[in-house]
Amino acid sequence: MVKFKEFKIDEVLTWQSQKEIDPLKIPELTIESDTLYPFYGQATLNNGIISYLSLADKVLNNPNGKPTILIHSNNQNIVYLETPFYLKDGHGATSVLQSEFLNEKIALYLMTSIKKVITKKFSYNEKATKIALKNTYIQLPVNDKGKIDYKYMEKYIIELEEERIIELEEERIIELDSYLKISNLENYNLTKHESEILQQYHKNKILYKDFKIGELFDIHPTKSYGFTNRTLFKTIGETPVVVNSSINNGIGGYVNLEPTENGNMITYTDTTTSKGIFYQPNDFIGYSHVQGLYPLNDIEWSENALLYFLALFKKQAAGRFDYAIKFNRKVAAEMVVKLPVTEKGEIDFNFMEDFIRIQKKLSIKDVVDWKNKIIATTKNVC
Repeated sequence: MVKFKEFKIDEVLTWQSQKEIDPLKIPELTIESDTLYPFYGQATLNNGIISYLSLADKVLNNPNGKPTILIHSNNQNIVYLETPFYLKDGHGATSVLQSEFLNEKIALYLMTSIKKVITKKFSYNEKATKIALKNTYIQLPVNDKGKIDYKYMEKYIIELEEERIIELEEERIIELDSYLKISNLENYNLTKHESEILQQYHKNKILYKDFKIGELFDIHPTKSYGFTNRTLFKTIGETPVVVNSSINNGIGGYVNLEPTENGNMITYTDTTTSKGIFYQPNDFIGYSHVQGLYPLNDIEWSENALLYFLALFKKQAAGRFDYAIKFNRKVAAEMVVKLPVTEKGEIDFNFMEDFIRIQKKLSIKDVVDWKNKIIATTKNVC
């Protein structure tokens, strides 16, 4: 029988000194480096990560990448990380916590225990300040000597993860099998026409022409509701909100509001890095500083054609922009991409359509083989 005991958070974790940054000073702090570290604020979106930056060492927190827990006082958001990071100026509103016993498994257990208590105890008006947190009690397992049982916590999380992995594998196999059948992707063999196109491509027999992106698309801000994040994400729904993020296809959450933009569009954020360029397949809600690419001349770009263009756009933008060097519309419009053209010099949309379909077929082969292997193994075990 597992025994539990109450501990103050400051008996379990140690508060660390921190270096905060005024966002206005980011340009003067920016350095040339291939290494980017997360820049944390107090938002709940994207785990609080605003962007990834390379700044002077004097403002870098956790330079040795020790296991660390962050607790934001305004919204009680809790984050775990094992990397150096930067912290937005919040007048000490973020608690930076470490422990000699801390690792990912133990951190997950502790974060769950802490979250359970502080979401009931604190609010936006009653903030989870450092003093308040230090005097907050959480329940933790103890050994026969009454000491915190870190081994139990680690084992508990490992067992939970193993159970969940098994469940996810079973769910994914069923979903994947159904998806492949519905999408007719189990047949990944190339047609004669597709094989000929691939041969032409490898023999460099495709004609190309340079186009400025501004010749192809009108680039302007996506339509947003203009709400604060608190109001915008107040309700949970099915409409994606595309925000200034370089992960999760730019989606910051799903809300119960009508879309402001149609799907089948390319978006990018002009405030973070060039990694925030995405294809949006579904209708969505726009956001401040999220730009949309709207086709000119009433040309309808299919999903595959946009995916072809997306790869070129990302390649042109890679590594050129960050928090200090803005990815503005004028710069994007002047970028040049090399697109396939017909003998008349017109964009060859048929080739782009065929080429992406071929890539999908070639990519799906490994997935199908893996799925069949897993199913066969499962049958043998059963």
